Amino acid sequence: MKPELLAPAGDMERLRMAVLYGADEVYLAGTTFGMRAFAGNFTPEELREAVGFAHSHGVKAYCAINTMPRNNEIASLPEHLELLDDIGVDAVIVADLGAFTMAGKYAPRCRRHISTQASVCNYETARAWYDQGASRVILARELSLEEIRTIREKTPKELELEAFVHGAMCVSYSGRCLLSNYMTGRDSSRGACAQPCRYQYALMEEKRPGEYFPVEEDQQGTYIMNSRDMCMIDHLDDLIDVGLSSLKIEGRAKSAYYAAIITGAYRHCLDDAAAGKPMDPIWRDEVEHVSHRPYSTGFYYGPPGQYYANSRYVREWQVVALVTDCDAEGNATLSLRNKFRTGDTVELVGPDLRPFAMTVGGMTDGEDQPLEEPRTPQMTFHMKLPRAVPPYTLVRHAVELSAKS
Repeated sequence: MKPELLAPAGDMERLRMAVLYGADEVYLAGTTFGMRAFAGNFTPEELREAVGFAHSHGVKAYCAINTMPRNNEIASLPEHLELLDDIGVDAVIVADLGAFTMAGKYAPRCRRHISTQASVCNYETARAWYDQGASRVILARELSLEEIRTIREKTPKELELEAFVHGAMCVSYSGRCLLSNYMTGRDSSRGACAQPCRYQYALMEEKRPGEYFPVEEDQQGTYIMNSRDMCMIDHLDDLIDVGLSSLKIEGRAKSAYYAAIITGAYRHCLDDAAAGKPMDPIWRDEVEHVSHRPYSTGFYYGPPGQYYANSRYVREWQVVALVTDCDAEGNATLSLRNKFRTGDTVELVGPDLRPFAMTVGGMTDGEDQPLEEPRTPQMTFHMKLPRAVPPYTLVRHAVELSAKS
């Protein structure tokens, strides 16, 4: 059975991109109780709009309530759960046993999914959550394919299993880390991690203040806690084979461009894998077009190893415009995101639109005046494209934006 594709939605723009670029499911959060406090997130009114948009496109919407609430926070949870139940959220994602129990009481129409924050890594724990009423378990990132296969074999077939397949990984065990709390006062267990594991560290001797010594075993050893990003797009047949119900893309705090490109890439490659077709390399290549750290296969085939050289992201492409409308002849209306000009070579990729390159020709502004280089952010302008493209098509330009080592 083909797993469903679950994409992140940090705000309304990112949700639209995830839905239009091929997600079967999206996950989001309100302004409280979510593990990505700085993702943008959704007010109660926006949650209602977001769920409605997803459902109108046949996509399920899940709401994360996966922090570990304190006494002063738990009292406001019933009201939030009742809202989610009322607006038709398909499932809530919970890690805390108290929140799980309250969800059953205050959001009875929502299914309950167990967050990866609960660190489920064996079949007895998975079965125990199922016995308590969970419909899905999001497995710990630290599991191998064979461990997942065993969990699938030893749990009720009605229990859905979900696993992360793409995105950032944490140096700690499924995100359970207090380094951010101690160093910055930002609580990682309540969605505010400052990612101090990515910092560059040095050693200072007590009697020589101000003298810093690199922490290294060799020339590549300074970023001692840094981790790679996960990418399993080359191994989707293995993920299907072990019986996963849902493949999850990490990234609620990442850009709308990331949500669109990664969702689109996995949509096409997953469909090919499920149909027994060879992967189309043009979609495989899309995961290289977003900002990312060096990729690994996570723990699926054994420990991924750390990346000691630096903590920089690979950034080689920039979105310059978003197509808002386009007629059958390719006459497009666009919204500017970053500067580009006539004569530049750009690429276009959109919902179910195979990426293609073009040289930018003549452009006109909102008053139909010739335009060499649109400069005002969000401005509307017009450009002739070689073919018709759907709304929400992205125009990107090759630009080296990677931080230097």
